[in-house]
Formats: sequence, C-alpha cells, structure tokens
Amino acid sequence: MTTPHAFAPRPGPTGWRAALEQRIRQLWFAPRGLADTLIGLALRPLGSLLGAIAAQRREQIAHDKLTPRSFGEPAVVIVGNLLVGGTGKTPLIIALAKSLTARGWRVGVIARGHGSTDQVARNAPRLVRRDGATIDFGDEPILIAQETGLPVVVGRDRGAALRRLSALAALDVVLSDDGLQHVGLRRDIELAVFDSRGTGNGRCLPAGPLREPLSDALLLDAIVLSGSATPTPIAHSRIFRFQTLMTRFTTLDDSQRWEIGEFAAQMQGLSLDAVAGIGAPERFFGQLAGLGIEARCWPMADHAPIDEAWLAALPGRWLIMTAKDAVRCVGFDDALRSRCVVLHIEAVPEAALIDWLEDRLRG
Repeated sequence: MTTPHAFAPRPGPTGWRAALEQRIRQLWFAPRGLADTLIGLALRPLGSLLGAIAAQRREQIAHDKLTPRSFGEPAVVIVGNLLVGGTGKTPLIIALAKSLTARGWRVGVIARGHGSTDQVARNAPRLVRRDGATIDFGDEPILIAQETGLPVVVGRDRGAALRRLSALAALDVVLSDDGLQHVGLRRDIELAVFDSRGTGNGRCLPAGPLREPLSDALLLDAIVLSGSATPTPIAHSRIFRFQTLMTRFTTLDDSQRWEIGEFAAQMQGLSLDAVAGIGAPERFFGQLAGLGIEARCWPMADHAPIDEAWLAALPGRWLIMTAKDAVRCVGFDDALRSRCVVLHIEAVPEAALIDWLEDRLRG
C-alpha cells in the first residue's frame, strides 16, 4: 500500500524545500539518534534567546490590548498559532466567519498573504479577488474569500490591512488569519489553535516549533483544539474544540462530484497521485490512507507554487489535492483541471465557542 506510512514520499517540484521542512519537523517532534540530539543541543541557546524576545513582545501586546478601541471600529479577533505549521486554523476561520455571519454580524477577514510572490502585492494592502492568482494574494486568503464570500484584505502590515478593510466596508468584526505575534495589530480577542502534534519538544524557534514560549498562551483569551483527541497543551481557563470533517471530492473544473465513500470505492485499483503543499502534508496523505485510497504521495513545501508541466506529467488517472493546493492551479489547462480532484473539508466548532465569542463581542 503506497501511503506516507509505508514508503518515503517522493519529493515534489520543490522537493528540497519539502525535504528540509520534513527534516526540521523530525528534529522538533520526533528526534532520532545522536545527530538529532546534538543539533537540538546546539540550537537550544538561540531558541532560549528568541523565546525571551518573544515573551517581551507578548507583554507589550498584552499591555496595548488594554487600550479600548475607538467608537465605530470593528472588533478584531485573531485566530493564530503559537506553533509553526498548519494546525487547521484556516478551516476554523472559515467556520467562525460563516457562523457569525449567520447570526447577523458583519464580518471581514485580514491576512498576511503567505504564498504571494509579487513584491508590491505583499507590501500593499489589497482586496482579495475570489478568482485571483496566488502570486497576488496568497493561497489561504483566496480560499477564505471563495468559501465565505466575505471581504478579505491581505497585507504584510496587518494594521494597514485592517485600516484598508475598515475603509472598504462597514463591519462589526474582523477575523485575522494569524497575527498573534504582530505588535502593530490592534486586537480584542486572541485565540490560539493547536492540533494533535502537540507542542513537540516545547522549545522556541529554531530549537523547537514554538513561535513564543508556551506560557504566553495564558495571556490569550482562549485555546482551541483541533479534534477530540488533541491533548491540552497548557492548563488554560478557557478551552474549546472543533472537528474537521471531510465533506466531498470534486474535480477542479467542477465537472464531477463524489461523496467521500463513493469516491474511495471508485478509486480502488486505479493509478492515483496525491499532491500536498501544506504545513503538514502527512496529515492529508493519512486522511486518504484512512479512506483506503492508495496513491503515490508528493509532498511540497508549504505555500509552494505548483508547476503545471510537472503536475500534468504525473502518471495517475486522478491527481488528488487539498483545497488550498487547488487555488494555486488557476489558469491551468482544462484537460489537466479535469484530472485534478479536490478533497473538501469543513471545520465544525462546538456551539459553546460561538456563544462565548458572541458574548465577548457584545462586551
């Protein structure tokens, strides 16, 4: 069975970056042998230094957070990570945006625009087009705009992105896709998302996967855990959970659709390739393996562009990818898009999280 657990995944077109990310994740989450131990010891002093700097920054953010927002300004809710890599944050933001909108709140989203490569677009706040290119807006902002239909503004300066969004629409709430460590961003509520990987060795970058010391989580408003089995990383007073559900498979050109079980049954015995350029590609490959789908697995670096010629040359009858990867295939040949199959997922937060968030937003 060709799953990520049964063989070494083949590197994608940006294989050296994917391989480097995989090696670093091993050092942080599952070190093996003397070499990993020595590397960890060598990096520990730098991790301690950067952790101390991050803790000072957190104190400044906590102090600035006490300043009340001006009348008429939207409340800012940051949904972010203390941990490097994907934790399911983007699906959660989409779910929160939809839930708050359904309850009558006027919602917008800001993001940095990871994955964009145009220098001007990365620096200047821009309103995301749902049919836009990742070179201009990044992959996750486009996905959020497509899934929610809400205004999304990207910009490296999140404070400027917030001002730009506020000027474009009258809003009650702005959700920030990450930005916990961004000093210049005003915020009212801070949520940190953790997944089943836990906190690894518990050290700060580059010695470990944490962007700031885990103890800083106690200064945040709540912790949100992905999945029922994810352990609580720290004894916080307010902890919520959400589940991530696979909902359907569709071709990239939307010409075919399958229910989850239907697709898995029809793929038996076929030649398949699976592509993932996300923070934790092994999670996506594991989902397919759990459905009994056997595929050659091609991990890429997070946010890495997908080479159209490379993708078209893969031998599989079907090329399976995540929704985040799919937005990087805008403008690809129609015949190729008809071979690409997207796994759609949906985050389902517990009702208590939405109720609590509404109470906080009402002040």
